[in-house]
Amino acid sequence: MTFTQTVSVQTNGFCDILDLTSQVLASVQSSGMTDGLITLFCPGSTGAFTTIEFESGALQDLKEALENIAPSGASYHHDKRWGDGNGFSHVRAALMKPSLSIPLAAGKPTLGTWQQIVFIDFDNRPRRRELVVQILGG
Repeated sequence: MTFTQTVSVQTNGFCDILDLTSQVLASVQSSGMTDGLITLFCPGSTGAFTTIEFESGALQDLKEALENIAPSGASYHHDKRWGDGNGFSHVRAALMKPSLSIPLAAGKPTLGTWQQIVFIDFDNRPRRRELVVQILGG
């Protein structure tokens, strides 16, 4: 059995991190499934999913680490070609990945106690995103 739903979010860009755990839990409940696999996907090349403790210190640490890995002020070939200034956004998203899979067991995502599901928008402007939640199982 397959259940697919989209979650609409408004982001601010520039490493905006949104906790989507409650939306994913609502999708699981709507699916009626108890066991299987939850897959989250961002159509687009400047957003990513991961899990993290949704706590201000951990979130700031992640933002700073990403700034060190792919600095927003660096020169990017993408920017030279397209002039849109979001080369860093594409690199960050490619490193973090556009999807995330989480096992579903006994009607719940198998998350750790302090583990939340987050979406990160790396683009250099606010965006409206239609994120895909797909659940396979029964």
